[in-house]
Amino acid sequence: MLDFDAARERILAAARPVSGERVPLWSAVGRVLAEDVHAAGDWPPFDYSAMDGYALRAADVTGAGPWELPVSAHQRTGQESAPLEPGTAARIFTGAALPKGADCVVMQEVVEREGDRVRLASAPRAGDNVRRRGEDLEAGALALRRGTRLSPYDLGLLASLDRVEVLVARRPQVTLLCTGDELRPPGGGPPHTIADSNGVAVSALAAQAGGIPRRAPLTRDEIAPTRDAIAEAAGTTDLLITIGGVSVGEHDVVRPALEELGATVDFWKVRMKPGKPLLLARLGDTTVLGLPGNPASALVTFTLFGLPLLRHMQGDRRSLPPLRRAELTAPLRQKTGRRGFYRAALDGDRVTPLSNQASGAVTAMAWANCLVVVPEDVSELSAGSLVEVLSFADC
Repeated sequence: MLDFDAARERILAAARPVSGERVPLWSAVGRVLAEDVHAAGDWPPFDYSAMDGYALRAADVTGAGPWELPVSAHQRTGQESAPLEPGTAARIFTGAALPKGADCVVMQEVVEREGDRVRLASAPRAGDNVRRRGEDLEAGALALRRGTRLSPYDLGLLASLDRVEVLVARRPQVTLLCTGDELRPPGGGPPHTIADSNGVAVSALAAQAGGIPRRAPLTRDEIAPTRDAIAEAAGTTDLLITIGGVSVGEHDVVRPALEELGATVDFWKVRMKPGKPLLLARLGDTTVLGLPGNPASALVTFTLFGLPLLRHMQGDRRSLPPLRRAELTAPLRQKTGRRGFYRAALDGDRVTPLSNQASGAVTAMAWANCLVVVPEDVSELSAGSLVEVLSFADC
């Protein structure tokens, strides 16, 4: 049985990078950048005014004030800048190119305009209210690093650099195979059956991490149909996620089915709670991640292992989410020997564990917004203790 950190290291090491593809900016949000992006030219590409006002040469305002200058030009946005006549000012607007020869802009709120002349009460300094060419990015500078998951703000930067498409990691193909004689699709069915909630939730999580999920038909707890379903999926998917059937019972058929197909099983138990039965294997070019069948166990293990695995396949530099610190509002107890992940509600810097921590509870993850992490060697934490917390918002 592996400890948690070793298991996660082996999961990430098993991630095979997906290929890249070029996509339009409009469809690139949430995708992982597969190249470094450098500025092809300076940004901004020219000196421009940061204010509505009057552009002039600071050296033309000398001696005692107030000062008057004739207005010799009108500089609008989108116009090529014209030379400024010495000893004059140009009416200018925010974003307009600075006239050649001007070195500052005086805000319109601090001047008086009378006809074609402008009066200044205070002397400006060179550089006032001017955005200089290249002050944000110089030509050749690194704008975005490979492995960045592109946000709307990143796309705005790329558009500013005149990029119309970008090289991103291909979205991994993810197949979900849920096993269990008791399972049926949601919507009602025979007595003593239950709706397949894990498949719905894990599919949504996989899509959230950038995958393209496909749900295989539900499979019975028998080796032959499970083996056949795995064999069919393995040739067409980057990541195969099985849910259920990875423990040690006589109806836990996923590992035997994989072994019959010649898969290499890396590990299948982790020192954690919930989620001890967790399997990692490789079948041909497909990575196989076997999750336990209990709802809380399945979702906790996929959050902790499946999401980082999918992100790592795409080259995401932030594959592992950060941990926060929070104050525990109620005591927590556990048997030592396994790292505990307890469903909880985080509110600011305080965290409250949910009362029902059963691995089969369907409310556990829906009503929680984080996991409280309790080390293997800790048996009890009192209210007021500072604990590590994994917020679902960071996953």
